This record gives sequence, C-alpha cells and structure tokens, in this order.
Amino acid sequence: MMMQPATGFRQEIAFEELLNAEEIILIVDDDPDISEPLAEYLEESGFTTAVAATAKEMREILKKRNVALVLLDIGLPDADGVTLIPNLIHHHADTAIIMLSGIADIHVAIDCIRKGADDYLAKPVKFNEIFIVIKKVLEKRRLVFDNRQYQQDLEQANFRFKLLHQLSLKINSIYLDTTELDRLLHAILVGITANEGLRFNRAFLALLDEDQHILQGQLAIGPDCREQAAAIWADIKEKELNFSALLGNMEECSCGDSENSIKDIVKRLTFPTADKENIFIRCAEQRRSFVVKKGVCDIPVPQEIIDLLDEDSFVVVPLFSPSRPLGVIIADHYVTKQPIDANNVTMLELFANQVSVAIEHSQLYRNMQQKISELEQVTHELDQNKDLLVAAERYSALGQMAAQMMHVLRNPITSIGGISRILSKKIDNQVYGKYLDVMIKETSRLEETLGDLFDFVSRAKPEKEVAEIYPLLGKTLRLMQPTMLKQNIDWNLELDEATPYVNMDVRQMRQMLLHITRNSIEAMEEEGKLSVRGFVEDKWVHIHILDSGRGMSKANIIRAREPFFTTKTYGSGMGLAMVERIIANHDGTFSLQRSDAGMLAQLKLPIQEAGERRQNIEDRRQEVT
Repeated sequence: MMMQPATGFRQEIAFEELLNAEEIILIVDDDPDISEPLAEYLEESGFTTAVAATAKEMREILKKRNVALVLLDIGLPDADGVTLIPNLIHHHADTAIIMLSGIADIHVAIDCIRKGADDYLAKPVKFNEIFIVIKKVLEKRRLVFDNRQYQQDLEQANFRFKLLHQLSLKINSIYLDTTELDRLLHAILVGITANEGLRFNRAFLALLDEDQHILQGQLAIGPDCREQAAAIWADIKEKELNFSALLGNMEECSCGDSENSIKDIVKRLTFPTADKENIFIRCAEQRRSFVVKKGVCDIPVPQEIIDLLDEDSFVVVPLFSPSRPLGVIIADHYVTKQPIDANNVTMLELFANQVSVAIEHSQLYRNMQQKISELEQVTHELDQNKDLLVAAERYSALGQMAAQMMHVLRNPITSIGGISRILSKKIDNQVYGKYLDVMIKETSRLEETLGDLFDFVSRAKPEKEVAEIYPLLGKTLRLMQPTMLKQNIDWNLELDEATPYVNMDVRQMRQMLLHITRNSIEAMEEEGKLSVRGFVEDKWVHIHILDSGRGMSKANIIRAREPFFTTKTYGSGMGLAMVERIIANHDGTFSLQRSDAGMLAQLKLPIQEAGERRQNIEDRRQEVT
C-alpha cells in the first residue's frame, strides 16, 4: 500500500523548538516507495532525516547519529519491529518511536504501546497525518525534556538556597579567624564552580588591602580543580552532608603550574585602586556587577585584563560591607564557552553577599581580638601599677620604721658592742669571756641587720658612671676568699677576654654582687663549689653565679625577693630584695633557679657601646662644668 502525499499541504514549523542541534528523524522501512518520498517530504518541512531498510542499518545509524525519533515499520526483512522496541528504549531512552504497520490491528497497536512506542500508524496514511503525529510526539518529547530540566533546575535552586542558608548560619554562629575564613571562602568558590552549584568553569576572588590601595588576587578555582570540586559536591549530595561537614573536610585544590594556570593568574591579579577606569576597581567601588561578552561591556575593558584571564567573556560582581568596598569575584565559562545569563549573575551576587558578610565578620572578629588584647594589656598595667603603689606604701612605712629603729636602737647596740669588746680584752675569766663573745657576736649581727635595713629603704638616686663590670667580680671573690677557704669551698671565675662597660653606680653594684656571693657561700655549710661566669651576648652582659648548696624549693624561690623573707636561722631577709631593686635601677634583670648542681643566680645588664661611653663621659663633664 502506498502512502499518498497530501496535495497542496505544506506547514512551516519552528522545528528548532522540537529538536536539539544535530538531531534527526530516522525512517526505517524496507519499501523505498514509502521511505524515500516520506524523507523528502520531511526534509522540505524543515526536518533532517535518515533512511534505513533493515534493523542492522538502523542500529548503525543510531550509533553514529543523534536520532530524536524513529518511524519504525513492523515488518522488516531481518527483524520483527515489535521486538525491537524494548531494546531501543533500553539503549536510547530519549528517542521517540512511532510504529508503522500495514495491518490495522488494535491488538498489535496496543502491544506496541505497551512495549513503549509513543504512537501507532496504520498504512496507508497521508504525509500530513504523519507530520501531525510526528509533531505531537516531538512536542510530548520536548515536554518531557523541559520537565526534566525544570526538575533539575528546581533541585539545583533548592540546593543553592540550602547552601546559602547554611552559609548564613555558619557565618552568624562562629567567630571567623583567618584560617576559618580562608576555608569558608575556598568552599564558596567550590560552590560557584561545582556542577551542583553555579557551574562556572573558573572563579577568582580578589580583595582590597587594609589601606584600600591595592586590589590583590587571593583564591581561585579553575579547570584543573573542577574535578575535585565536583567530587566534593557529589559526596555532599550522596551522603547528605551539611556545609559544616564540607568545611571540616575542605582541602585546597592543587592546580597546574602552566603559564596560564589560575595560580599564575591570581599572582598577577593586582591593580592599584588609583586606576579608576579599571573594570575591577569600578565594580568594587561602584558596587555594581559587570558582564563582559566577547570583550564588550558598557564600560571599556582593557586588553590586558582579557590577556590576563585568557578569556573575553566573564562576569565581575562586587564584594562590599556597609562602610567600605571589599573586593570582587570574577567568574567565567573558560572551558564550555556557555553564555552568562542573568540568572547566573543573580545567583553569583547572592554568593558574593555571603562572601562579603564572611569577610566583614572576620574583620570584626580580628578587631574584637585586638581590643581584647589591648584591654588585657591595660588590665595588666593597672595590676602592675596597683602592686607598685602597694609596694611603695609598704616601703614608705618600712622607711619610717627603719629610721626610727636606726635612731632608737643603733646607738645603744653600738655602745653595748663596743663595751663588750673592751671588756673581753680586759677580763681573763674564760666563763665571762664566753658570755662577752656571745654579746659581741649578737650585737654585730644586729648592727648588720640594721645596716641591711638602712640600705634597703635608702632612696638615694644611683650615681651612675660608665665602668668595667668584671673587675668588681674579681674584687668580690677576693673579699669572700677567707670565708671560702675556711669552709673548704672551691671557686673559679670564667670571664670573656674583653671586659664590657656598664653605666652603673659602682657602690650599689659592688653591694649587690657581695650579697649574691655571700648568699651562695652561706648555702654551702661545709665544702662546695662556687662558679662565676661572665659573658656578653646581644649587647647584654650576663653574670651567672652557681653554687653547689642545698638550694631552695620552688615556693621559696618565688618568695625569696620579698622583704624580711629568709630561710636562714640568722639573717635579715633584705639581701635579695635589695638586689632586685638595684638591678631594676640599672635596667637589668635578676632571676633565681634550681640547677643540677644547686642554685643559679642570673644577672643581665645592658652594656655601653663605645659611642655611648663617649657621650656619657661628655655628659658627665658638662655636669661637672
């Protein structure tokens, strides 16, 4: 049976709305009197067609061409058309099927529809009727595609808004330090380029420096990174992870190092804000997005930017806080070359808003940390000043008490001690001599205690001069040598070859060294070793005095510098407190610590350079003049 063309019927349709690019209609019929006129008719109507006479030829064409619809005859030489339907649907799910049969059998038609055919036509049939059925089936196919795309768009939109919501929660629920901010910004760029995100091929983040003078590239995701980015988002979707989980597992993508790699672009993405005509600077300062298409925009686009990006179509969106511009995000379709539509720009601006909020929160967090640090410093200084005031009041009261004690006690004690010494020389009675020796010893101790107390509370201003420090160490050890010999104490003195100069009150410094050395010797009751070392390091002279005595506990070391605290049976407890004050008056430091050998006293004093010594000598000469 021949199919008859409809006379005088030609209908022009917008087939581009029904078929995608390069899609064709395949006519499968072994009768050329049917297939060839029908193909010619469809070609004249605007469709692209192909013809096959057998099932084998049909399979070959399906492999090579993009077939949108198959007009399939039931009776082929090498196969039953009905049995071909399931295989076609399995391997070519998006291909529509219209069955052609020379038998008008309702049961055959129902069987074809059940197996998955879209429609059934019985020969003979006019070409215009075939055309109407083809159009109807293709419209149905297009609706399926549109619905599928609509569902995908809904899922992507839902995913994007969920992402933006989680971003907002993340930003508003934590304090963003620098590390946390970098991870968050990197995750946002992944979202911009991921398949479930905005699907841009590349995304660049450039930020203004603190002084708003330079726009500098910071982060980027590019073609070399998209595979990893897509894997991250696919994992999130499969495991239903939230954005916090993404940040916890985020790692920086490793991109290529070619000349035009995104790492190289980020490094060279640097522009001064003084260049007001630069599209990136204008975007940031005017808070306005720009879309560049084929190098054309409503403002001039410098060729250097196109060369830098190696792309002439891109979008730039601003980052800003209420008070200042922050930077820009640049995105493009470097690989796919797809056009950038308005929806892409709108969604990118939503992501940019979240980036802006994150950066602003991070800056507020840093400012808050700085203020906290400043407050802690002020609090520490207030505590120190309070301690100084308490100490000043204590020393003032101590000074008044010491002055009264010196006035009331010193003369009687001196008299008692003097008379006892005179009597000890004139009395031969050994019993009375022992009593007089005790009196002499105890009055000497009281005189020494009153002397220490007087020295401690004395507020005389140090009379400093530039002098050598090492000779004082030698004199101190020679002065204590008889006592060390009596107690079987070995000692050694190790000094640098060049003696350093120190701006000091020689009397106070000698007194200080004597106190420390005497304390070390008294800590070694019978036998021991005393090591004194002096050396210069970083414009400071260090003096270490190490003894092999019994040492002190950690608690006692902390209290050792308190006035009147002592661990000795006899002693005023003023020595180390006085040492602390003298070393402070000379801008130095003093510390005590336990060592394997005993106790180690460490002194540190600033040395005078040659130029400083000359200046000090000149200043003293002018004072004398």
